[in-house]
Amino acid sequence: MKKTWLVTMFVFTLIGSQALFAQTRLPAIPIEQYTPEQVKAAQEFELARKRPPWGPFAMLMYSPELMNNARAMGDYLRYKSSIPNMLSEFAILITAREWSQDYEWSIHYPIAIKTGLKVDIASALKEGRRPEGMSEDETLVYDFTLELQRYKQVSDVTFARVEKRFGKKGAVDLAGIAGYYTFLAMEMNVARHPAPADGGVRLPRFPD
Repeated sequence: MKKTWLVTMFVFTLIGSQALFAQTRLPAIPIEQYTPEQVKAAQEFELARKRPPWGPFAMLMYSPELMNNARAMGDYLRYKSSIPNMLSEFAILITAREWSQDYEWSIHYPIAIKTGLKVDIASALKEGRRPEGMSEDETLVYDFTLELQRYKQVSDVTFARVEKRFGKKGAVDLAGIAGYYTFLAMEMNVARHPAPADGGVRLPRFPD
């Protein structure tokens, strides 16, 4: 009888724990189970971001040093880079679309729209089309980021245009944004991290 009860409780625990891991391979670690290293990393994260680790950072807590180094890079690329905020968010959406990363898109789409990206441009991007009606700056960011994502390099013409507009620092920062959000997309794709339950979006999948 006791053995049957234990098996039953184990099954219910599994079902209630992140939907039997069907949603994610790396569910959030309960705070009471944190190692000393994870406690320290979580405290440093909260000091920098004014909230506990969440989203991909909660997932990265399995490697607390990696998580906090990723957070530090994100602090610069997200909030302090030389690329204007709306253009930075546009580059993030391009990256999320290229990696079919639902969580990344779901989080950054409303931010991009709020900062001034047109809905029609984002909709075309979501469908895998080159957006029409982009500004000169948006075209620069689109060409640079898409070339880097798809072809793993940037043409001389595209680089020269970005350098002329944003300088060498801007070119480095823009590549950094694409690279950083590629890193997060790769981690979340490995984990099968789901889109947010509230307002999450599933991007159309492109043919292989």
